[in-house]
Amino acid sequence: MSDNEDHAAAEFTNGESPPKLKQRLRDRSKEMLSKQAVQTKQMLSKQAVKIAKQAEEHEKFINKVTHLLGVLGFGGFCFLLGARPQDIPYVYYLFYFIFVPLRWIYYRFKKWHYYLLDFCYYANTIFLVDLLFYPRNEKLFMVCFSFAEGPLAWALIVWRCSLVFNSVDKIVSVLIHLLPGLVFFTIRWWNPATFEAMHPEGTARRATWPYVEDKSYLWTWLFLVPLVAYSLWQVLYFLIVNVLRRQRLLRDPEVMTSYRELSKKAQKANNIWWRLSGLLGDQNRNLMYIFLQGIFTVATMALTVPIFLSYELHVVFQILKVSASVWNGGSFLLEVMPRQAILKEKKKSEIQPAQGQLENGSKFNNAVGTSDS
Repeated sequence: MSDNEDHAAAEFTNGESPPKLKQRLRDRSKEMLSKQAVQTKQMLSKQAVKIAKQAEEHEKFINKVTHLLGVLGFGGFCFLLGARPQDIPYVYYLFYFIFVPLRWIYYRFKKWHYYLLDFCYYANTIFLVDLLFYPRNEKLFMVCFSFAEGPLAWALIVWRCSLVFNSVDKIVSVLIHLLPGLVFFTIRWWNPATFEAMHPEGTARRATWPYVEDKSYLWTWLFLVPLVAYSLWQVLYFLIVNVLRRQRLLRDPEVMTSYRELSKKAQKANNIWWRLSGLLGDQNRNLMYIFLQGIFTVATMALTVPIFLSYELHVVFQILKVSASVWNGGSFLLEVMPRQAILKEKKKSEIQPAQGQLENGSKFNNAVGTSDS
């Protein structure tokens, strides 16, 4: 007989009724499961921190390998885009299932993991569901098109995402916003399966896929429904970050969220975003940020309607997105990286003398201790 059974039998002999005994055993099993869950979470967090620290120790070598793979990957992607556009979704699956978990590991170490609650990850999850499970659902396709070529696409330009081939983090940031638009561009205009769907056998000729009945149908599925889905995300984000996790964020100012980062940069630059967010006072900056983000989303979703209807406009928009990312990447390489390198060297030069003084002090103390003995 096991220890648990012995213990249960002992309790039963002490006069405890079977229903109470069963309840106590259930409570104990729940407590043990919750402890195991906490231990597993702590173990995963420790492993994430360990991997991220090892990556930082070999930063230069990793950057060189990343640059090589990034350039080769970009060239291969361009070839695939021209040769087999119908296979671009498979590139997206590969990207999502490899790099999003890796980003969680890295961001967990940096205390940036709340970024993964941002709208871009919410939208990318919906894209994945659409492409894997409902690839022929025309209405869901239009909602995803609105997300991809609306808020996500314009975020590349407005938030100055930079295509820097020696930085995994920056490559992933660009692809999270750029790749979905390219996927839906190929499905909309270049995919052979889409062409077949336009002219199904035994039915009347269809002008486009997805089929658009009239302008009200177009605005419903490219603007109104996506706006409702965005509002749902905004409510959930507010509840998680500003209500459920509020005390956690107040206790640790190093934990970053999108609002914290943007407000920090805007305050430092004292730009128009900082002045606009302060119109209702410092205590309401978060609400103003939500309001401004809502205006941005409404405007960018409205612009997806003409993009959806015009192949030429859609091509120009793809070129604009890629050009903005490459331009921002060049600015980062030529302006930001040299400053970062100087600051790193300065920090190293400040740390080394301090370490030397500590080593000399310990040697002196050891020598004194030896002479006394």
